[in-house]
Amino acid sequence: MAWIWLEAALPLGIIAGMLCVMGNAQYFIHKDYHGRPKHIGNDMWDVAMERRDKKLFENLSSSD
Repeated sequence: MAWIWLEAALPLGIIAGMLCVMGNAQYFIHKDYHGRPKHIGNDMWDVAMERRDKKLFENLSSSD
C-alpha cells in the first residue's frame, strides 16, 4: 500500500520530463535558426531599437 503514490508519480514525471525536452528543443532550434536566444518580452521599443541598431551597423560597414 505504501507504493501506490509511485503509480501516479511515474506518469507525472514522464509528462514533466517531456515538457522540459520540448521547451529545450524550441530554445535550441530558435537559437540555431536566429543565431541568438529568443528575446523574452520584446515590445515595440525593443523592435525599434533592433531596427535602429541594424541600420547603424549597415551604415557603418558600408562606409569602410
